[in-house]
Amino acid sequence: MSSASLLRLGLLGLIWGSVFLWIKVAGYGFSPVQMVFARLAMGAAVLIAVVYARGLRLPKGGTLWLHLFAAAFLGNVLPWTLFAWGEQSASSSVAGVINSATPVWTVAIALLWRQESRLGGWRALGLALGLVGTLLIAAPWQSQDDNSTAGIVAFVVGTASLGASFAYMGRFLTNRGVPPLTLAASQLTAAALLLLPALPFVGLRPVAVRTDALVSLLVLGVVCTGLAYVLNFELIARDGPTAASTVTYLFPVVSVLLGALVLDERVGVNVLLGAVVVVGAIYFVRRRPAPPPARLPEPPPGPTTSVKVG
Repeated sequence: MSSASLLRLGLLGLIWGSVFLWIKVAGYGFSPVQMVFARLAMGAAVLIAVVYARGLRLPKGGTLWLHLFAAAFLGNVLPWTLFAWGEQSASSSVAGVINSATPVWTVAIALLWRQESRLGGWRALGLALGLVGTLLIAAPWQSQDDNSTAGIVAFVVGTASLGASFAYMGRFLTNRGVPPLTLAASQLTAAALLLLPALPFVGLRPVAVRTDALVSLLVLGVVCTGLAYVLNFELIARDGPTAASTVTYLFPVVSVLLGALVLDERVGVNVLLGAVVVVGAIYFVRRRPAPPPARLPEPPPGPTTSVKVG
């Protein structure tokens, strides 16, 4: 991997790993629904502008858009709202570490949906480690000081929903010949449209006018949602999806460091140990199972001999 690609990878890891910091600060002024809708609208606007600037267009077709709306609910509306709500009572570092286990949930749900025919020993170990890492972070045997049980449950459900969205997209969206950048712009648009009807009911809380919350919301929408998607697709195009997927390993490191340095969050030993275990889980679930041994062709039948009796 070239130095330019390493720079893109590090920048993307920093951007996406910092999402949970910006969510925490934006929550000082905005409700979860307000935050998520603004983030979706700004991210969609950035991606649509890039799509049309590259001579592409948003796709057509009712069936395709039904799948886009389903993926948008699983991958954007539900998990982003749960993370924004959960960070009202739990730390950004814990949110980032739990979210980094998304690949583990993706494999688990793909197995349930029979998109994965074989698991293999290493990936089974990765799934087990993912469960252990989540339990270490949640630490139900300890009294929760900075992290409420409800917040941690919201993070786990949101991460499982993200994993389901990737499995869903792999089954219904990625094989339709639509450029990935166009799919991303369409999915964010669908997610914003899904959340729009909820605003009159749960999104009209008075906004606390704070500079830090407003700046965080702008960074979430424009940088972490819009520009980061473009950077991710550039990385995939230049270095392939395998190299781009290694950005996942940076999420827990970045979120824990930023939470401690910027927000003065206390990071317990269980969170640090859980982060290490989750990174190990990600490594193992990304290993493809070995293909089954090829069957040797059966030898052609030999010449038959007839035996004349009598």
